[in-house]
Amino acid sequence: MFYDSFGDGSVQCRLCPWGCTLTNGARGRCRVRENRGGKLYSLVWGKPVAIHKDPIEKKPFYHFMPGSVAFSFATVGCNLSCLYCQNWEISQSKPEEVPFYDAPPVVLISKVLREKTPVVAYTYSEPIVFYEYVYDCSTVARKNKLRNVMISAGFINPEPLKKLLTVLDAVKIDLKAFNQDFYTDIVRGKLDPVLETLITIKNSGKWLEIVNLIVPGRNDSPGEIKRLSKWIMSNLGPEVPVHFTRFTPMYKMVNVPPTPVKTLEVCRKIAMAEGIKYAYVGNVPGHPGNNTYCPKCKKLLIVREAFDANISGLKNSTCKYCGTQIAGVWK
Repeated sequence: MFYDSFGDGSVQCRLCPWGCTLTNGARGRCRVRENRGGKLYSLVWGKPVAIHKDPIEKKPFYHFMPGSVAFSFATVGCNLSCLYCQNWEISQSKPEEVPFYDAPPVVLISKVLREKTPVVAYTYSEPIVFYEYVYDCSTVARKNKLRNVMISAGFINPEPLKKLLTVLDAVKIDLKAFNQDFYTDIVRGKLDPVLETLITIKNSGKWLEIVNLIVPGRNDSPGEIKRLSKWIMSNLGPEVPVHFTRFTPMYKMVNVPPTPVKTLEVCRKIAMAEGIKYAYVGNVPGHPGNNTYCPKCKKLLIVREAFDANISGLKNSTCKYCGTQIAGVWK
């Protein structure tokens, strides 16, 4: 647990940038961490509310073990409040409001082994708020030669992130926008800590992919996409896959129209013009922007139909046509 205790019985959580200070009996913004007598407790350890098997491409990871199945789960809770959250029933709920499974790490990972899925995915809500459960499950999974991946908004402090990265293999970060107004109005969070998270993950050597959900009229301007792409190039490099994903009306933003496909195509074009090698169009099944192309010879390497991936264009980890190394974790 990352927190400080004070003499008056209050505590301050150090897990995420909110730094919630809690009196006895109070909970943090995430709704799942509670001060009990001067000690901070997780209310969701061993209590997943959603368990599924998903294609790794659904996360989406396009350059991490394509074609594999991920055993995926979540507890309730989130430290952000996105107005368009697709999993708001669990992310914005309290632990006592949603039925849960009794699944300590050894029990959960035993189920993963029975299902013979090679990847464990911490996803759906916000894994940061069930941090201790993620860490403990990942530790057990690693002992059993399983891979661990986290799907997160990246709103976490550097110290706990660095510890968590020691047991993770890959992280997908939802970079909501490249402007603070969007984070203030729609995400109810802060941009700068997420940018710091991205740099920390990249520097750790763990595999990183980024999703930028494009909301019409809010974070879709060519200027913003160009600034975002330049920042990625300067701070993360050209080989981090970036998914520009289509917005679908959801939760408290049902009156906003879906993202035009043309907008996503423009975003992808801008990113590639700035030097990003693997830019994708997301949430548009069958679009050629879902596929992976060799950045050197431009040949088609991986074809994606829905969540199926045909990787016939790769030879081990290289383009079979020109031999160029393709960034990723392929097996």
